[in-house]
Amino acid sequence: MSDLPSRFLPDLPDGMRLHRSAALARNWWAMLIRGIAAVVFGIVAFLLPATALFVLAMLFGAYLLVDGVFAIVAAVAAAAHHLRWGLLLAEGVLDILIGLLALAAPGVVVIGAVWVTAAWAIVTGALMLAAAFRLHGSHGNWLLGLGGLISVIWGILLWLWPLIGALVMTLWLGAYAVIFGIALIAFAFRLRARHLEGTAG
Repeated sequence: MSDLPSRFLPDLPDGMRLHRSAALARNWWAMLIRGIAAVVFGIVAFLLPATALFVLAMLFGAYLLVDGVFAIVAAVAAAAHHLRWGLLLAEGVLDILIGLLALAAPGVVVIGAVWVTAAWAIVTGALMLAAAFRLHGSHGNWLLGLGGLISVIWGILLWLWPLIGALVMTLWLGAYAVIFGIALIAFAFRLRARHLEGTAG
């Protein structure tokens, strides 16, 4: 099993590496489930992008609620030990408020996320254009300028039509999920083969 990808098995002593490799192979089914779930999500994102988008927003809201509760608990514990707790409490309250908003009105959170992405694209694109003009006459500066222009245009389009932009980003996410899931499924079957070789030997 020493030929398993180093992404899953970082640099370790040989004995520990073999032990980790064997454990990973025994639990090949977990990797398979992850891969299938990713593929299913990707297909849903393609067939029902709006549904996938709102589900993601609601999952994000649920995550923020849990994170906010833990942040408040940490703030209380910090206060009990006379440590700084104000920022933790503020973070927890803010997380809970945004989480409740995401659960109550996921569309607002989706549009907000698209607008943040649009602002980022416009700002970075403008900086790239400015850099291209400062590098006037340099070899290939027009490519930097072209990239900046595309980024600015993309940001403006997202800002003007956020729902369409959100759907497009969901489709991209779906494509990534399908490709990622297929890779995990293939790796899971590779692990299964290694596990069967080990049990047979």
